[in-house]
Amino acid sequence: MSTLSSGLRPPPVRPAAAAAPEPRAARFRLSPADRDVLWLYLLTRISLWITAHFARWLFPAQSGVREAAPVLAPFQHWDANHYLHIARDGYFPAGAGPWTSGWDNREAFFPGYPFLLRAVHTVVPDWTAAGLLISLVAGAVAVLALARIARAYLPEEGAGHRTVVLFLFSPCAVFLAAGYTEALFLAFALPAWLAAMKHRWALAAVLTTLGTAVRVSGLFLAAAIGLLFLLSVRAGGGSRTWRSAGWTLLPALPPAAYSWYLHAHTADWMAWKHAQERGWYRTFHPPWEAWANTWAGAFGGTQSTGYALMFQAELAAMLVGLALVALLVRRRRWPEAVYVALSLWALGTSYWYTSVPRATLLWWPLWIGLAALSLRRPWFRTVYLCVAAPVTTLVALTFLTGRWAG
Repeated sequence: MSTLSSGLRPPPVRPAAAAAPEPRAARFRLSPADRDVLWLYLLTRISLWITAHFARWLFPAQSGVREAAPVLAPFQHWDANHYLHIARDGYFPAGAGPWTSGWDNREAFFPGYPFLLRAVHTVVPDWTAAGLLISLVAGAVAVLALARIARAYLPEEGAGHRTVVLFLFSPCAVFLAAGYTEALFLAFALPAWLAAMKHRWALAAVLTTLGTAVRVSGLFLAAAIGLLFLLSVRAGGGSRTWRSAGWTLLPALPPAAYSWYLHAHTADWMAWKHAQERGWYRTFHPPWEAWANTWAGAFGGTQSTGYALMFQAELAAMLVGLALVALLVRRRRWPEAVYVALSLWALGTSYWYTSVPRATLLWWPLWIGLAALSLRRPWFRTVYLCVAAPVTTLVALTFLTGRWAG
């Protein structure tokens, strides 16, 4: 743990006036290191698509069938269907809503991704293909930004590439390719963090605002960037930096607008939160109760073996998150600690843990920290890949065959 924590060496917070402006052309130019990252990203996408192709032949939904499922069927599961229904039919089709029997609680999902999905669908007729295209492009942006952040944090050569390798082989990496919000959120969040590191507060705020339209996690990012802004002021930013303070409030607009929209249709300002409570047991419980309930699901014999294994993964991911926050606090990395801690609080105060492993995809300090460890201890990457590769494949097959994962 000490190796991991000592490996994270971000640039010191400095006054905005001291930050040298970056030429506009350089911001979009791909270096050889960037191209290597994109090539790795493409190869892992191809690998995942091959897995999906064979999954529809080897694991049909019903036994005895003589034809494989449609090509894109492996990606048409769970939340991907919720986003498709919102994009196609809206939030309250034909006057249906929470007052309707059998309601799917779709208002739990923020509108950014469905809105973009509907826009892309005007060009790509198949809804699933449109969602996969969004994730493909967004994922490429995300890994580029992640590699650049890692290169800023770590002095070692190859830090960006190493970080992306560990990230793309993370257990829940399949969700970066599916019609889910993780890739799109990271395509906004990671460039936003990169802009904030360079004290480009207006750009960081705009990108974070786009992130809050996609996931509530955007508010956690906004809090972290707000703290980074305050630390910059404290470091000597002066009145010039304070003039950018108003930008830190911009990310609150999409959640506020969405709450207003839901109130207009349901008379409930927190309809999205109440939908999560109805559909996913996200009613507030003290952290120790949430842990106990998840533990019972994992080891108490109350769930089938598949679900019990997933609850075990939830517990493991929570422990990883807690260790990460402890290390960030130890290194006085307050903005990153706030971001991960808020995520853990939101996930760790439900009836039981849900989607904590998938949330690890959004914790970029984790992947940079693991890359730092692997650069100083070369054996760690070998161990990581030997463990992660089968787990990643198993989770991918679980999702692609319509079983609950992540």
